[in-house]
Amino acid sequence: MARSVLITGCSSGFGLDASVALAQKGWQVFPTMRNLDKRERLDKALAGAGVADRATVLQLDVDDAASITAALDRAGRLDAVVNNAGISLGGAFEDVDEADVRRVMETNFFGVLALTRAVLPGMRAQRSGHIVVVSSNSAFDGAPGMSAYTASKWAVEGWAECLAYEVTKFGIHVVLVEPGSYATDIWDSSPRIMPADGPYAEMGAIVEPAVDKQVIRRARDPREVADVIVKALESSKPKLRWPVGPDARIGHATHGIMPFGVRKAIVERVLGLHRWKP
Repeated sequence: MARSVLITGCSSGFGLDASVALAQKGWQVFPTMRNLDKRERLDKALAGAGVADRATVLQLDVDDAASITAALDRAGRLDAVVNNAGISLGGAFEDVDEADVRRVMETNFFGVLALTRAVLPGMRAQRSGHIVVVSSNSAFDGAPGMSAYTASKWAVEGWAECLAYEVTKFGIHVVLVEPGSYATDIWDSSPRIMPADGPYAEMGAIVEPAVDKQVIRRARDPREVADVIVKALESSKPKLRWPVGPDARIGHATHGIMPFGVRKAIVERVLGLHRWKP
């Protein structure tokens, strides 16, 4: 019997590429997405790779308990779950509405918890399973205008580390995949809150083009992340954290070693923020 995996957020990016890569490795894949009207890219990718017969696309909204239950009922027994669905939000903390911050936390943190809570009883009963969470290098390096997204990734990292203590003895492995800069749709589809008359308008005017330039220059092929997800799922004893990409590996290695003041000075110089004098 083929191993089975359910993946969230598969209309593009890491979720789409991981679905194709795992199907090519012989997995029975259940790619999911909030809106099935956006499945065309996934369908084309699966067909182009010759693995459409190994994938069953399901509707799943991690913010909706009934949607989670319905998707899991259709999928049946699972050997692995990849928590990939995520959203972002740009803007200085003071400019961002609390409702928008809560929306990011609901999807990136509480959505991961809800899906994992739903699959754990089955994995405990079968004494095996992999819980993969696609986190981010942002979990280790704060940045101006990224407080909501970064907070959600810090939160899921801490939760996953605690969960690993609790479920390993049941044969369940917890994995955090931590990509650096990769060319996905998340930044283009994310709102950026920058009121022209706000106290942080000048900061945003400096940082946004610098970030865009840095992301474009450093962004890598998201299939690298999919390959790491495959490697983690096919490992019998995977490590907890898997930084992906050179910037993620550097950030992972220096976290807790480089003083914040030094890191802050470097980031401000790279972004041009040292020029901001409100």
